[in-house]
Amino acid sequence: MERQSKQQTIITIWKQSLGWLLAYYDAKRGQLRQFFPKLLLFFVILNISCYWWALLTAYPDEFLKDKVHYFLVQFPVGFLGALFDSLSFFVTIFIAKKALKTTSTKSYLAHLSVDLIIAIIATWWVLLVFSLSGWLVSLVQQTPESLAQRSYVYEQRFVQAVKEPTAIQNLKNIYFGVIMGISAMLPTFTHSIMSLYSVSKYFKQKKTDSKGG
Repeated sequence: MERQSKQQTIITIWKQSLGWLLAYYDAKRGQLRQFFPKLLLFFVILNISCYWWALLTAYPDEFLKDKVHYFLVQFPVGFLGALFDSLSFFVTIFIAKKALKTTSTKSYLAHLSVDLIIAIIATWWVLLVFSLSGWLVSLVQQTPESLAQRSYVYEQRFVQAVKEPTAIQNLKNIYFGVIMGISAMLPTFTHSIMSLYSVSKYFKQKKTDSKGG
């Protein structure tokens, strides 16, 4: 009984933090038609930054072999990645507001777990984005490739990474994927920080109450 009461108290603190964050967002957002381009641009910059970070740390030799190709790939990767992130951002806001209206811990956590589903979908979206981006760049460079061939290459990399995650090449692919998935993981990361903050604040309050008693 005590354990359930403790859990509810932690969730209450978590809800308060989430409510404050959403209230801040609503107060600062302004009109959607002005906010959305800024949000999209933010995610474009973030995705392109992650792309170069992942590319130059995981595959510097590959970049040197074909600088033009990898330079051009950043643009569709940045835009398509940002489009997914922007849309998932609004889904996350909608789900978070629904979560605040729940009355049970299980329902609250179930709502927020949707962010994990979005992160999983983002993994497949990254594969699609790179397949499509590579295909588009091949057309620009007048070295056309089949979109199906491009997709197959990235799918095989994913499959191999699952089968042999400790192989050097597969570790590079996993590392690359994780870096490219940073933007999609922001909601989950935010909720994780809030949950840790809630636990910390709860135990600080408990410690204070114990001293006071």
